[in-house]
Amino acid sequence: MLWLKAFHIVFMVTWFAGLFYLPRLFVYHAQASDAPSLERFQVMERRLFVIMTIGAVLTAAFGVAMVMVAPYLLAGGWLHAKLTLVAVLIAYHLWCWRLIKQLGSGRARHSDRWYRWFNEVPGVLLIAIVVLAVVKPF
Repeated sequence: MLWLKAFHIVFMVTWFAGLFYLPRLFVYHAQASDAPSLERFQVMERRLFVIMTIGAVLTAAFGVAMVMVAPYLLAGGWLHAKLTLVAVLIAYHLWCWRLIKQLGSGRARHSDRWYRWFNEVPGVLLIAIVVLAVVKPF
C-alpha cells in the first residue's frame, strides 16, 4: 500500500507542476504578438499538456489501485469529498486543453489578466485535496 501511495503522490506532483505552469504559459501567450513567440508557446503548451496528462492518468491509476487494495477507504466521507475535488480538477485539466486549442488557433477569448486568475484554481484545489487526504475531517 505504501508503494502505491508513494507513486500516487509522485505523479500527483507531476500533474500539479503542469497545472501550475500551463496557465502561466497562457498568460505569456496572450501577451505575445510576434509569430515566433506565438509558435513557441503553442509547442510548449502542447508538450506540457502531454506530460501533465501522463501525470494525471498515473495519479488516477495509483489512486484506484489503493482503493482496490483497501476498499474500506471508501467508507470515509473525506475520500468522497476528495474525489469530488479531483473531478473538478479533471474538468479544469480538460478546460486547459480547450484553451490550448483556442490560443493555438488565434481565437483566444480571454485577457492575460483572466489567465492570471485562472492560474489560481489549481492552488486552491491542491490545498483542499491535501487537507482532506491528511486530516480526513469526515
